[in-house]
Amino acid sequence: MSIFEAVMLICFGAAWPASIYKSYISRSTQGKSLLFMLIVEIGYFSGLIHKFFYNYDNVIYLYLLNLLMVGVDIALYLRNQRLAN
Repeated sequence: MSIFEAVMLICFGAAWPASIYKSYISRSTQGKSLLFMLIVEIGYFSGLIHKFFYNYDNVIYLYLLNLLMVGVDIALYLRNQRLAN
C-alpha cells in the first residue's frame, strides 16, 4: 500500500462531505458542475478498477468511499436540477 496514494485520496475525499451538505441544504445547482463531478467519478472508478485487478490493497476502500460520495453529490445535483424546473 502506498501511503502517498492513501493521503491523496483522504485529502481529495475530505472535500466531498462539505459539498454534499451544501447540495442538500441549498437545493440548488449553483456553483456545481455536473461535468466536473462526472470526470472525477470516472477517475475514482478507474482507480478502483486498477486496484481491483492489478494492485489490490486496502486503499481500494478509499477509492470506493470517494466514488460513493461523488455519486451522492451527483444524485443531489440531479435532484436539485429537477426541483429548479
